[in-house]
Amino acid sequence: MSFKDILDTLPTIDHLAALELLHGDDVVARIDNKPGQAGSVRVYHALFQEFGAIDAIAADKGLRLYAEHTADAEAFPGKHPNIDRLIALIDGGTPLAVRLIAA
Repeated sequence: MSFKDILDTLPTIDHLAALELLHGDDVVARIDNKPGQAGSVRVYHALFQEFGAIDAIAADKGLRLYAEHTADAEAFPGKHPNIDRLIALIDGGTPLAVRLIAA
């Protein structure tokens, strides 16, 4: 399945303005629900709903959800920071908490 096809199977995010990723009390990333980032909000939101946080297990599933974009991120580090973050978690990074920002 393509990333677009996978997105259509994930829960909607109309109720979210953004999603923040936290390491302790520190916000390490904010992903806004806007064109160019909404797909990542949808992926991270789905992972949060399933796993309760973004850890290595959630990250592994996230890479599968990103489908063809994962291979592109692996070939071009830095091009897809939201995928790079998942790769780093699998490589031993610290799990991240999620804060949902209502619309």
